[in-house]
Amino acid sequence: MFRDRNDAGRRLAKSLLSYGDRRPVVLALPRGGVPVGFEVARALHAPLDLVLVRKLGAPHWEELAIGALAEGEPPERVLNEDVVHSLRVPPEYLETATETARREIERRRAVWLAGRAPIDVRGRTAIVVDDGIATGATMRAALRATRRRGPDQVVLAVPVAAPHALAELRAEADACVCLETPVDFEAVGQFYVRFPQLDDEDVTKLLAQSAAFAPAAGH
Repeated sequence: MFRDRNDAGRRLAKSLLSYGDRRPVVLALPRGGVPVGFEVARALHAPLDLVLVRKLGAPHWEELAIGALAEGEPPERVLNEDVVHSLRVPPEYLETATETARREIERRRAVWLAGRAPIDVRGRTAIVVDDGIATGATMRAALRATRRRGPDQVVLAVPVAAPHALAELRAEADACVCLETPVDFEAVGQFYVRFPQLDDEDVTKLLAQSAAFAPAAGH
């Protein structure tokens, strides 16, 4: 059990110290990945940025992920093809959900980062962080979108993950660091004593504080 996301981030950072001399950039999946990424960035003296990803929910069942969309030009969309097929999700629904997600990603970058462009990860080690992995849809989209940006290395780093999801994601990253892969995995929150919902102010505050950890990209 982790006390909270900051505790998880501090523990995760200890397993990532070897990347400190590889010009790392920590890319967190909001919102839950931001406190984890904050602690990793602090330990590695690395800049912290976001990988903006939105889950695509199933028709009439938003909690069920049929895929995910990550920011980029063009955005990176990943679909859970088995789920899309079994639910017979109409193509029109997919396009509408994708456009809605794209607009929300743009809104979040404007709110959380005041429209600041993503940190340039070319020639650097991109460490993609979240508070945990359940199905892996959002992380898969995040890793692929990050890969397209031209880093030297993509590292997947999470405190806890469902074993099958992590196994499927290993091919998307050059290295994977995961502290726990419990066989009784049901939801990320079950492995945290405190697992509060974060709001826009929480994310903005942590990003502002992280500016002291390292120079921005290109330095």
